[in-house]
Amino acid sequence: MTTPHIEADPKDIAPLVLLPGDPLRAKFIAQTYLDDVKLVTQVRNMLGYTGSFNSKRVSVLSSGMGMPSMAIYATELVRAFKVKKILRVGSCGSIDDELNIGQIVATMGASTDSNMNRARFGGFDFAATADFEMLTDWVRCAELMGADIRVGNVLTSDTFYHSSNDIYDLCRSLGILAVEMEAAALYRVAAEHRISALAVMTVSDHILKQEAMSPADRETTFKSMAEISLKSITNEEKK
Repeated sequence: MTTPHIEADPKDIAPLVLLPGDPLRAKFIAQTYLDDVKLVTQVRNMLGYTGSFNSKRVSVLSSGMGMPSMAIYATELVRAFKVKKILRVGSCGSIDDELNIGQIVATMGASTDSNMNRARFGGFDFAATADFEMLTDWVRCAELMGADIRVGNVLTSDTFYHSSNDIYDLCRSLGILAVEMEAAALYRVAAEHRISALAVMTVSDHILKQEAMSPADRETTFKSMAEISLKSITNEEKK
């Protein structure tokens, strides 16, 4: 069956899924790295592809921006398409002096200024955390490839343009490395449906230093993140 946001036949979605936010990034990853790739959904121009990597079927779908969009796609993938593992590959803004543009963050936990998870958890605070095995497999793969990574907590924010740096100062005081907009929603959906999930992000901007990655650097560094993630999720599945 199709869903309101994914028009694919259930058999056309693999149990292993990479979720970039940008449809064009999904297209790039699929056409660059997957064999026998096929476009399986394009509702609202949110592109989704399925192919194989390391002889394992993998789907790459765009999820849009923000927690509501992430929650929609992750929920539909789990409920209608029986996906078992979701790995978000996105971008983030650093708020840590030692986390520089081009480094990749593996999100162990996701704090949030959103009320979405609290609303689903009876008004309490839900600890949005990564699947341990997915996280450790990804880190091991990244280290073998010599990637420049950090592991830690991020802030999943409902707001892209904050009115002041107060929220960043508070986050820094608690050791939060970066700001993004999707991980906390993904981790809550994964917990609700008993699947595995991990969010990794390349640092595209340093918010406090007002630095931004060049278009050429975005292509190179995002390739590294995609390669690590595809190798990690397919190797992990072979155990």
